[in-house]
Amino acid sequence: KSLEKMGYNACTLHGGKGQEQREFALSNLKAGAKDILVATDVAGRGIDIQDVSMVVNYDMAKNIEDYIHRIGRTGRAGKSGVAITFLTKEDSSVFYDLKQAILESPVSSCPPELANHPDAQHKPGTILTKKRREETIFA
Repeated sequence: KSLEKMGYNACTLHGGKGQEQREFALSNLKAGAKDILVATDVAGRGIDIQDVSMVVNYDMAKNIEDYIHRIGRTGRAGKSGVAITFLTKEDSSVFYDLKQAILESPVSSCPPELANHPDAQHKPGTILTKKRREETIFA
């Protein structure tokens, strides 16, 4: 509603809407009657929308597979697209996998804030040990 008040042509898709309302929102988007779809995870799987140029994740997915599926809506069939994801400290359990996915992508660049974040340096649950020569010895 806020987007529409600012003059944007938007529709919504979320779990609180009935199937008929969801289909109506999608048909408006596909027909060009709406330009922006604001959706929750209900749109994460099983919905095919052509020519998506941008995905904004207000909440990071809880695992890297769901994240990749979400952003996979952009740039299909050789077209370019942009994915923006807001991260908070509550998302730190996926920082490592997210960094790896971005680094493996030929078209993405990893922001230094993520690349250098301590939680992005090691997979969660990894037990870090110092090499013997790095240990401090007290006599």
